[in-house]
Amino acid sequence: MSNTLSLRKIKPGRVITLVILIIAAIISLFPLYWLIVMALTPIGVIPPSEPSLYPNPFSLSNIERLLTSAKDYGQWAVNSVVIALTVTTWHVLFDAASGYAFARRNFPLKNIFFWVILSTLMIPSQVTLVPLYVVTRQLGLIDNLLAVILPGTAAAFGIFLMRQYIQTLPHELEDAARVDGCGEFRMFWEIILPLCKPAIAALAIFSFVRNWNDFLWPLIILQKARNYTLTVGVAGLQGEFSTDYGIIFAGAALAAIPMIVFFLIFQKYFLEGVRMGALKG
Repeated sequence: MSNTLSLRKIKPGRVITLVILIIAAIISLFPLYWLIVMALTPIGVIPPSEPSLYPNPFSLSNIERLLTSAKDYGQWAVNSVVIALTVTTWHVLFDAASGYAFARRNFPLKNIFFWVILSTLMIPSQVTLVPLYVVTRQLGLIDNLLAVILPGTAAAFGIFLMRQYIQTLPHELEDAARVDGCGEFRMFWEIILPLCKPAIAALAIFSFVRNWNDFLWPLIILQKARNYTLTVGVAGLQGEFSTDYGIIFAGAALAAIPMIVFFLIFQKYFLEGVRMGALKG
């Protein structure tokens, strides 16, 4: 009897929504799944004519050939990790501090500064490549990882995200902290930042994935093969007259693993941020 009542409580609309979401998830994840399958399937210059749902036969030969032919692959991975983690760390600290200043502090021309920063979101990144390259060359940072790290240490989107989130926090916590003699820096570090974990997690995921997948700027500024990032290095594995698809698939599959791991680590806070945003919106 209880099972019958529970089945009656299930609304048809929820079932349809669930089915649609499952289908959308399968469609979204299938390219990644197929990439892993192809990385574990021994193929050479000629790619398979149609996608396979499982490795046939299962083999690690593509990964072995990748590590043998691309001797700098490990260094590419280290470069990508250093760049992505460094930029993400600076993003979180600088954008959170800037968002806190715009959300809680009063200073001259605050709104004008904020809207000027926000207006940079409308400028395509390709427009700034030439002046950015000129400045980088004048600083003597050509073919240096700092040339990839420094331009990405802050972003208007991160400042906007943190400002909007901090504005939703109750002022009573800060008033109580000031009564207890808490200074500005201590308040930001011990009160504001812990409360911003969901927003910080979302910002960290966006920043890490964007910098991990960044291709155009590292391709322009990095010259020696040992200084390449994974995206540039894997793209360089493509030959002029022929392409070893097995090595390309293996390199791309290995490059996707850190992004998946990074998301799994922060998914709890990321999903919490999405839920909190939905409830507050």
